[in-house]
Order: sequence, then C-alpha cells, then structure tokens
Amino acid sequence: MGKRRILVLDTSAFIAGFDPFTIEEDMFSVPSVENELSINSLSKLRFEAAIESGKLKVIEPTPQYLNIVRGSSIEIGDILYISEADIQVLALAMQLRDTGYVTTIVTDDYSIQNVAQKIKVDFLPLTTFGIRFYLQWLLYCPACRKKFPPDHKSGLCDICGTRLKRKPQRKSPI
Repeated sequence: MGKRRILVLDTSAFIAGFDPFTIEEDMFSVPSVENELSINSLSKLRFEAAIESGKLKVIEPTPQYLNIVRGSSIEIGDILYISEADIQVLALAMQLRDTGYVTTIVTDDYSIQNVAQKIKVDFLPLTTFGIRFYLQWLLYCPACRKKFPPDHKSGLCDICGTRLKRKPQRKSPI
C-alpha cells in the first residue's frame, strides 16, 4: 500500500473559496490560519465547519520544523514576506511529510510556494498559475545601491533611510 496523500491548507486556500467538504483526502491546517480569516466571513465559517465535522485537523507544528522553515526562508530571502501562519503551514507540511505522508500545501501565496520549493514540499495553487521559478532574493537600497542580507529587519537603508526593495538574485526553473 502506498503512502497516503494529504493536503495542508493555507489561509489563501480558504479565501479563494476552497471547500474541504468536496475533497476525499485528509486535510490539515494550523491554528493561526483561523486568526487570519475575517470574522463572520464565509471562509472562516467554512474553516470552523470543517473542524467541527472532523474533515479538517488543526495541529501546531513542532519547534524543530518551525526553525527549519525560518532558516530556509531567511536563506532565500522570503522571511520578511511570509506571516507566522505561513511559517507554521510550511512547518506542518514538512513535519507530516517526514512522518510518512505525501503532502501538498494548497496555497496561492507565492512566497509560501517559493519556500515550499526550497524545503521540497509540493504545493497546489487554486486561483493563480503558481510560481514558475524558484527565487533567491536580494535586498537592496534603490537610492545608494547598498545590499542587505535577506533577513534585514528594519526594511530601511542603514545609510540613507530609503525603503529597501528586493530583486531576484538567482532563479531556477521549477
């Protein structure tokens, strides 16, 4: 018997209208996804109904996997562009994959897709085409051209105070 396929759902999956009741696979998410959904929205109601029915299991990933995802996000330059919920979704997918599941993250978020590619977790976009290239980002100041590490916290240039921008440093086809 082969490995069981499961889906890990990101906030964008619910916002895009993903309906867990139409899918046979087991589905998982993280508690912080619910916090990102608007109160009394259809997406939040769908999330809560899926939990109550047992269709969706909500699990907090372990610190070990959170640290791996944060490190990978820093390494490729996406750390400033993903939320804590995104990090948790990626960590949970990786954790479940390592326990023997075939895991796919359902997300339209390009930064999640980029990090998922880095940590070798499959993803499935719903309303977008998904990323075509795996990107490694570089932060730079458009005014004085100083380069910064991908995890530079302030978002402002230390030299001239201009808001930093990012551009692909390396890209590889998916």
